Amino acid sequence: MALGTALAGAQFTSGINLVEVYASVTDAQGNAVTGLKQSDFELRENGELQPITNFAAGEFPLSVAIGIDRSFSMAGTRLSLAKSAAQAFLEELRPQDQAMILAIGSQVEVGAPLSTNRSAQQVAINKLDAFGTTGLHDAIITAINEVQPAKGRRALVLLSDGNDRYSQASAADALDRARRSDVMIYPVGIGQARAPLFAELATVTGGRSFHARDGAALTETLRSIARELRQQYLLGYTPSRPPVSGSNEWRSITVMVKRPDVRVRARDGYLVK
Repeated sequence: MALGTALAGAQFTSGINLVEVYASVTDAQGNAVTGLKQSDFELRENGELQPITNFAAGEFPLSVAIGIDRSFSMAGTRLSLAKSAAQAFLEELRPQDQAMILAIGSQVEVGAPLSTNRSAQQVAINKLDAFGTTGLHDAIITAINEVQPAKGRRALVLLSDGNDRYSQASAADALDRARRSDVMIYPVGIGQARAPLFAELATVTGGRSFHARDGAALTETLRSIARELRQQYLLGYTPSRPPVSGSNEWRSITVMVKRPDVRVRARDGYLVK
């Protein structure tokens, strides 16, 4: 697969000849680290060092779903803060970035379909009111399914107090769906506690989890996520041990940067289909 093909259509791809994965690199303050070169990275599959054969850095096409918990447990201040933060996130996106708005309650509703129409997205956010219970595990799976078909890098920004009620799916089901997708997940916990599932979702997909206790922190968190998504690195390699198509084998990926005081985030592996 050519690198240009990956830039146009895939966030994470794995085939017989090439594996490609996006990575975000941040400093100790959480700011995106730019200007890195191919030689700054080290990549291992199942613990074995792999030569990086394809490399690109910059602003790649982005399709992002913004999932806002509108259940009764979010009523009042929490929902208002979530709506304001989601608006701030939209303001940070580039004009060509696509976004969709998902309202999470007893079921997931598409408030605004995937597009570059910021006005429609802002209207959809403003219309949200508290309703329903939070089938959070079900909602995560549905949200992934909604954004998965999109082109370019795919991301899910999830705003919730993390309280699951009445999901048919378990936390393990949601985590498994996330691992099998190629959607980076950025869960943001609102309130006093953050669900343990949030950190796991971020880790397996190459995203990042946050916990915001007040409005100012929440808005800045959403802005920082948008900035992180703006600058990423694409790494490609040919596995030294060729995958066997149809084996359903899980292979771990570890990406490191050979610099002090930086952190790299990338999905933790892929399934050989």
